[in-house]
Amino acid sequence: MADPLSYLPYALASGRGTVDGYEAQQLVAAGLTLLQRSARLVRALAGRRAAILAPTGPAFLTGLAACEGRGAVLVNPLATPAEIAHQLAEANVGAVFTTAALATRVPETVTRVLLDEAPRTAHVVHDGHATSVDLGAHFGLDLEGDPDVEGAREECAVVFTSAMAGRPLGAILTHRNLLANARATIVAAAQTRDDHVLALLPWAHLFGLTVTAVAPLVTGARVTTVDRFHPARTAAMLADGVTEIVGVPAVFRALLPAIRRRWSRLDGALRLAVCGGAQLDPRLQDEWFDATGVELRQGYGLTEAGPVCLFNRVDAPNRRGMLGVPLPGVEMAVARPAGSGDRSPPQWVDAGTQGELVTRGPHVFAGYVRDSDRGLARTADGWLRTGDLGVANADGTFEFHGLCKPMFTRNGFNVYPAEIERAIGELAGVVHVRAYAVPDAARENDVAVDVAGAVTVEAVKAWCAERMSAYKRPSTITIVPAPDASR
Repeated sequence: MADPLSYLPYALASGRGTVDGYEAQQLVAAGLTLLQRSARLVRALAGRRAAILAPTGPAFLTGLAACEGRGAVLVNPLATPAEIAHQLAEANVGAVFTTAALATRVPETVTRVLLDEAPRTAHVVHDGHATSVDLGAHFGLDLEGDPDVEGAREECAVVFTSAMAGRPLGAILTHRNLLANARATIVAAAQTRDDHVLALLPWAHLFGLTVTAVAPLVTGARVTTVDRFHPARTAAMLADGVTEIVGVPAVFRALLPAIRRRWSRLDGALRLAVCGGAQLDPRLQDEWFDATGVELRQGYGLTEAGPVCLFNRVDAPNRRGMLGVPLPGVEMAVARPAGSGDRSPPQWVDAGTQGELVTRGPHVFAGYVRDSDRGLARTADGWLRTGDLGVANADGTFEFHGLCKPMFTRNGFNVYPAEIERAIGELAGVVHVRAYAVPDAARENDVAVDVAGAVTVEAVKAWCAERMSAYKRPSTITIVPAPDASR
């Protein structure tokens, strides 16, 4: 075996950090024990991937460790049974690490491992029979290795994204991708083992996993998770030794009133506030600083890039309104926008000229599970075309100028009109669908659809509820006349 610390779960354990009071070593050891003690689980995973469908929290790491030797499909807990079934089939998943509350969304033909009692006990449900597995009273792992070793190039995680063509694609991230991105984040954020990170974002998404789990735990920091975001409760937690908070714009916008109700200015240990997932209004940055005395620092990234590419580093003045500068080891540039699937070398534009953001480095993903020609293209010389528009400034910072890929964001989640149109188009009686964004001050965008056909608004709502995560479902549904095919 290569250096054990080149594999993500072992690297997390070696940092000696904690999640909600549990040592990361203990959580990882429990996952490895689960594999050793469950022959049924091993048989179910033979030649197949695993999946994690679990809330952000300690059990997530136990599930990740139990995926040892295979890619782990990270399933959003907000996903519907139909979305989950598609991802599990697409990625050839043999077993899902989950909880009792979420297991009902998993097809009964797939082995389920319930981690509600982890790291003490797990329950393996296979062919209708449940078996309890004692995970032992672990005090962690005694690991030796090079803490700076390059990550293994084997699969570590699969995240479904980039549904530009109508269906999400499974992006494959290696141990190298995630460890390189986390270590670069540690440097840019100046993280130390004295940090206390408040994890508000789902670990099923790489922004949450890399920035609020992998990076702090590799450093040896303390992580506190939040099962459901509540502004008042979260504001109270900021006064309890939290040094770092990470969120999307909607999170910080919701937190401001709660902070102002408690303090004239936040009193606590907070030193770093990181925002990503959607474009950040500089006015929100101004208001956050006035309320907390801490800069709200913007970053930029995407799933296929591990995910962080740019960040307003803590060792430099915060450039409000800017995406920041490239992380260590990350190359970032601006090229002429290219057609979908174009793998020819980028054609560069001058500084200050708008173009497509492209990135290259050890953080760039290994490809998609299938249908790679329908996702974001990687050029022959290793550049990932992001589908995002931007400008490179003479001082090394980058600006965001919108999208050239058919997508928009809602509460920090990516929404693809083609995916919504495909799903609604499968409803009997529908002859045409158009999905589009409606700007919304609180949620970045809302979702609207125009539907033509012999259907009702109520039928479309019910159809969407069965087939789409809540953030994809349209708030506005308009039944319109069918397009005139003669024109």
